[in-house]
Amino acid sequence: MNKFRIFIATTTFFALALVLFGINHISNAKPASIVDKQFEIVDKQSEKIEPVLVKSEKLCGTDHDPVKIAEAEEDFKTRKANARTQAEVNGLEAASATSATGGVINVYFHVVYSGTKGNISDAMIADQMTILNQAFATWGYSFNRISTDRTNNTTWYNGCYGSAERKMKSALHQGTADDLNIYTCNPSNGILGYATFPSSYTRSPSLDGVVLLDQSLPGGTAAPYNEGDTGTHEVGHWMGLYHTFQGGCTGSGDYVSDTPFEASAAYGCPQGRDTCTTTGFDPIENFMDYTDNSCMFQFTGGQDERMDSQFTTYRLGK
Repeated sequence: MNKFRIFIATTTFFALALVLFGINHISNAKPASIVDKQFEIVDKQSEKIEPVLVKSEKLCGTDHDPVKIAEAEEDFKTRKANARTQAEVNGLEAASATSATGGVINVYFHVVYSGTKGNISDAMIADQMTILNQAFATWGYSFNRISTDRTNNTTWYNGCYGSAERKMKSALHQGTADDLNIYTCNPSNGILGYATFPSSYTRSPSLDGVVLLDQSLPGGTAAPYNEGDTGTHEVGHWMGLYHTFQGGCTGSGDYVSDTPFEASAAYGCPQGRDTCTTTGFDPIENFMDYTDNSCMFQFTGGQDERMDSQFTTYRLGK
């Protein structure tokens, strides 16, 4: 009888343990629909897991790694100091002759497509150029399309944000540091576009330029990001601007004094949004936020000064 009781107690214990394990396993498991919407980028060397990006979000893929930005800003500071010293030697007249305060930027437009997908019309390209010229005109910059080429390559079309970027750009890139190369294709994982910063040119000149989701151009299907200001946003990066929410509410932010601090990216058009309460309302109308194209319409004077200085330092005549 005692052996029977011991057997029953042991069986009951294991049964309860299995039930509790099953409940805990179910409670910790994510539904497949959520898992399918996420991806992680793993740095195998450091085994560091980067923040998860949700595919349904429309994101800018420009590299805003804080360490790289800090290094770039230190280099920028040093180069500006050296330029000031040289200006004192050569005289102010010579210095002003080699400083950008606007000008005409030549554009090489590269349409990468796959069969019937992505071979956007000349009208869409022309409309995109019009949007860029309208956005930057106040600050003295204009964009002159020199040429348009078209490449039917499925691998490049679908891999332009990732494995195929280097081959695509190495084959198509034209011009020098002060010429703008724009590529349209189909970036993955909800990416609307991405760009290289001016400080990156010396290290990788063939990678320099702006990449855009083809359907973000005016008349495309990527609503509410299909009025051409994804292009404006990415060219802003190419000219040296960061996101308005760079760094959140502390530190140097986007390194521009007249854009209020912003804790995180804004979506839609949230009037009156104020995530950093000591600096004024969030700059949701700024081209360097994440709001709908219809919401954004401006750069600031401080951003113009930074674009001039970045272009002079890293692009003009390079």
